[in-house]
Amino acid sequence: MILASLLLPRAAGAADRYFATSDGVRLHYIEAGPNFAPTLVFVPGWTMPAWIFQRQIDAFSRDYHVIAFDPRGQGDSDIPATGYEPYRRGADIADLIKALGNRQVVLVGWSLGVLDSLAYVHEAGDGKLLGLVLLDNSVGEDPAPVYHPRPPGPRPPRVGREATMARFVRSMFHRPQDETYLDQLTETALRTPPNAAASLLSYPVPRTYWRDAIYTVRKPILYIVTPRLAAQAENLQARHTNVRTDVYSDSGHALFIDDGNRFNTELLDFLRTAVLHQ
Repeated sequence: MILASLLLPRAAGAADRYFATSDGVRLHYIEAGPNFAPTLVFVPGWTMPAWIFQRQIDAFSRDYHVIAFDPRGQGDSDIPATGYEPYRRGADIADLIKALGNRQVVLVGWSLGVLDSLAYVHEAGDGKLLGLVLLDNSVGEDPAPVYHPRPPGPRPPRVGREATMARFVRSMFHRPQDETYLDQLTETALRTPPNAAASLLSYPVPRTYWRDAIYTVRKPILYIVTPRLAAQAENLQARHTNVRTDVYSDSGHALFIDDGNRFNTELLDFLRTAVLHQ
């Protein structure tokens, strides 16, 4: 967490915590806010650290018990040789909730964290959820995301892993970000070794795995996406009985940073009007 603190100071009272999973891996999370308050658990995307949610930690820890999680192989968590498939990643979230005292939580997953969160729901159900917030990844609804193949012609020159990751990190934002911040994110993302990073992008389950999970959730759901997933959001809104959706047309993939004020306001409204007053 040293890198994060250079640019984004911790919320007052924030602390590093660790717990052991059921398969013996030591995982890290940031904890802030009053322990007796409703608990929000933030789960980051592919190779990203818990501290990418620093602005949400700052905004919500005054009134909520905030947890930002480093999944295995990411951030300050251990890097085991195995466990990067959805079932184990979902089990890690279950182990985290158990470590927090088996309390009910609002689970907030972004990008790969959406799939991790839905894997948790698929295996454990929604009994420990107060609400579910999913940010800018497919939930298995129609239509499937379109992935454009490489155009014909000569392959572009290969670039090193560091340059590739730096380019990926910068692609998450539409709005300018501080270069030091982007470098810190890149450096932290590179901590995930190549074999683990590749495993995280190999999904050994059909799309229906994610769709089946979200339709078992009876608790309130907030699904926020960028335009590429707008049709999925529209279909989910039409077919699910307890969901709110929104499309952030001018934000990058890291929409909770690009449009942080809008996101924080929308999440707060969801918490107050849908989750805590059911």
